[in-house]
Amino acid sequence: MMKKKGIILIAALMTTAVSFSQVVENAETVAQTNEAAKVAGAKLSPLQFIFAGGWFMIPIVLLLIYTLYLVVERYRYISRTTKYNAGLLQDVKTYLDKSDMDGALMQAKNDSSSHGVVVAEGIQTIGRPTSEVESNMERAVDIEVAKMERHMGHLGLIAGIAPTFGFIGTIAGVIKIFYNISISSDVSIGNISGGLYEKMISSGSGLVVGIIAYSSYHLLNSMIDKYALHAQTINLKFINILNRPAKWQ
Repeated sequence: MMKKKGIILIAALMTTAVSFSQVVENAETVAQTNEAAKVAGAKLSPLQFIFAGGWFMIPIVLLLIYTLYLVVERYRYISRTTKYNAGLLQDVKTYLDKSDMDGALMQAKNDSSSHGVVVAEGIQTIGRPTSEVESNMERAVDIEVAKMERHMGHLGLIAGIAPTFGFIGTIAGVIKIFYNISISSDVSIGNISGGLYEKMISSGSGLVVGIIAYSSYHLLNSMIDKYALHAQTINLKFINILNRPAKWQ
């Protein structure tokens, strides 16, 4: 078994090495094409422009792809689970007035949103002290909020990491430019500005990715805050229903 695991690990490492070498070769090809395009005075394609920023553009692009995936996935999940059904409590109340606890519970569970989960928790604790019912519903809200916030911390992390990658790429590029100048003693404006604009691409790209991640993080949090407000309103209305005199109490 250990031998098989070792063979699998070696194969995975060889595959990773081959993939990385291919990325390196592609980047080198793009870099050579960039030099040819500059000599010819031609415009750079978007791909050539991106790789002109240097090696640090690779993690920045990967962070951008992950950010877009995470934003779309979280937005769809939060939009679906926070959909507010204004008639949910009225439907539940109708069943409770008939002393049909099973019907009320089924009505709440049939609601596909997180509000239905919270109301269902309240229905299942009917008969216990009101404080306990309210406490259980608040815990259910906390659990639903935690589900919505899953992986959202990654956006906050990317908002700080992406610009840092960009700045490091620019600094590394500037160091290389001045190192080459120290060797060749060629301090022409063309050499400095040409290399510098390429290295600034990584800084600009990192800032763009950071802004996207930062903005998305706060927009998604605002959706969660809106859900929490609706959930508190539903909890209060449900407790008021329980506290009124009724034949099913």
